[in-house]
Amino acid sequence: MAILALGLFTMAARSITDPDVWWHLRTGQLILQNHSLFHTDPYSFTRFGQSWINHEWLSEVLLFGLYRVAGFGGLIVAFGVVISATLLLVFKRSSGRPYLASLMTLWGAVASAPSWGVRPQMFSLLLASIFLVLLEASEQQPKLLWWTAPLMLLWVNLHAGYPIGLAFIALFLLGEGLEAAIGGEPRQKSTSRLKRLAMAFGLCLALVVLNPNGVQIYWYPFETLRSAAMHRFIHEWFSPDFHDRTYLPLQLMLLALVAGLALLPRCPRLRTLVLLLATIPAALRSIRHIPILVLVLVPLLAELAQAGLQQSGANRLFRTPLTGSASRTFLINFLVLFAFVTFTAFRVRQVVSQQAESEAKSFPTAAAAFLQQQHPPEPMMNHYNWGGYFIWKLYPQYRVFMDGRADVYGDALMIDFSDCYYLTDNWRKSLQIWDIQTVVLPPDAPLITALRSGPEWKQIYADPEAVILTKRQPSQPTRNQVR
Repeated sequence: MAILALGLFTMAARSITDPDVWWHLRTGQLILQNHSLFHTDPYSFTRFGQSWINHEWLSEVLLFGLYRVAGFGGLIVAFGVVISATLLLVFKRSSGRPYLASLMTLWGAVASAPSWGVRPQMFSLLLASIFLVLLEASEQQPKLLWWTAPLMLLWVNLHAGYPIGLAFIALFLLGEGLEAAIGGEPRQKSTSRLKRLAMAFGLCLALVVLNPNGVQIYWYPFETLRSAAMHRFIHEWFSPDFHDRTYLPLQLMLLALVAGLALLPRCPRLRTLVLLLATIPAALRSIRHIPILVLVLVPLLAELAQAGLQQSGANRLFRTPLTGSASRTFLINFLVLFAFVTFTAFRVRQVVSQQAESEAKSFPTAAAAFLQQQHPPEPMMNHYNWGGYFIWKLYPQYRVFMDGRADVYGDALMIDFSDCYYLTDNWRKSLQIWDIQTVVLPPDAPLITALRSGPEWKQIYADPEAVILTKRQPSQPTRNQVR
């Protein structure tokens, strides 16, 4: 298990490239400095003062606190621990021989890895994994079920993914209710279990209101799910494209599930099937939900793999004990573990040392420094993925056009920005309405090409990552006037 834990941690420790981490850090910093939370937008000029449900406030405080103490390295290590702990709990829930559970856990890790990162969403993933552990274990130890209540109170202040926990309780209630109706358990025992699940669901639902946003947090996650612009423009809300090899592990997992259910005599519990019927469509709808499916699917695949080995008789091949003295076995295990620890330490150190390089590849670091020094005129239009980085580097010197808080900006503004960026429909609308004076976008942006070719804009900065254009003032000569 130690080797599996080290392997998962090594996979999970990666450079910070999520575009939202920057405004999370800035918000955590300002919350700690001001000793107060935000309820309106302070960062943009397009939505300044508009209501903002900052559902991740506690995560942001934790992120900035850790950054202040241990820097980016501390964030990389901490979230590597969160992600690996999430999957170790999946391993613990997987039945059968440990090597099979380990292989299935690693398979699930590869399938869910594209969604990993230093982001509050990872807290939701960990808590979802803990909820599944508690819900399953509480069948034999009923008191464990009540731990869901304090965890829900923590969850609703860390991230708005808390409905996952409520959904798991409800799905367990539905699945076990169906099992009871079929008559799988004594009636008195099943009734008592269902009552406890219903009470746990009601208690967790009631505790959701204990957050700085009050009752608004109840419908906030569902408004996000209904956002057409988010599903249209934000990659993690896209459906997985199985032509992309990134999603091949997920595709193979689903094929293995179908094959296992069709060919093996062992039928999963109704409760498990109910969970799958909810999580598979969610994962096929949005990449963001693939890790949640992995939490449910991996233990079932491990169970089916074990059943397949038993049916074929191959299970006997793995029962042969290791030969040799105890001291020799201990030495081999120690050397293997030492090698894994050494590799993990080297890998994490390498990732941390390359953080500045990764940041420069993913974000306009040099352009941000130019803006800070030269301060071209506002308002400034920036790329959606760069807004958070500019909040971290330039706020309050600049307010952004938009950033990763798509819920704050709304579908209309995001669609207008897309039209402007790609030169579709009335593409000048955003430039005119907001009186944009400076544009900061990637060199290959269609808008950059269009503005460069006209007389109204001039280029003041360019590098491989970003181009900065400013609008000419009436007194400035255009290229047609200069002979």
